[in-house]
Amino acid sequence: MYPVSLDIAGRLCVVVGGGRVAERKVQGLLAAGGRIRLISPEVTPGLMSLADLGAIEWQPRTYQPADLDGAFLVFVATDSPDVQRMVGCHARTAGLLINVADAPDECDFHVPATIRRGDLTLSIATNGRSPAVAAMVRRHLARTFGEEYGWLTRLAALLREQVLATAEDSDEARKLFAMILHDDIVEWLRHRQWDKLQHHLETVLGRPIGFDVETVTKENP
Repeated sequence: MYPVSLDIAGRLCVVVGGGRVAERKVQGLLAAGGRIRLISPEVTPGLMSLADLGAIEWQPRTYQPADLDGAFLVFVATDSPDVQRMVGCHARTAGLLINVADAPDECDFHVPATIRRGDLTLSIATNGRSPAVAAMVRRHLARTFGEEYGWLTRLAALLREQVLATAEDSDEARKLFAMILHDDIVEWLRHRQWDKLQHHLETVLGRPIGFDVETVTKENP
């Protein structure tokens, strides 16, 4: 499989199915800004609440081919092999990418187990062969990569323009980033050693950085 991160903000994602698996799919899509069209005669209380709030479009009936009109991605999360085959056939005829829950060989793409720390995203995939292994690795990474990595990502993004403005060329920029990302920087963040971190950044750049690192991290925990 070819790993890729998709911008689905404002894009229509069709989810066929209304159970717990469909609910997890919908929640993940909403978190990424996707628009949801849900097709299922019955849905979980959580999905019904989202529909009542207007967060998703729910069609309380069985699947129809026209349900895929305008879709960017298609997800099938039902217990019916017939429905899976039907939606898959229609999606591929329309040139749409489809994900079928618990059927990796019928998927055009898989949704990896994911950890988010601010703008940092860690994804674990097994080509759909073992979701249990992906979940186990995710739990391990979640313990290792705490909120400090989200803070670090935000700091690095804020410093990027300053580094590029200071460096004479790309090689020097890489060297500056290597110095900024000191081996101890994660520990400084983890233990909230703001003064030490501020001093380190300003020493590397040779001037004030123009913001308070503690304030910045609290803005994006």
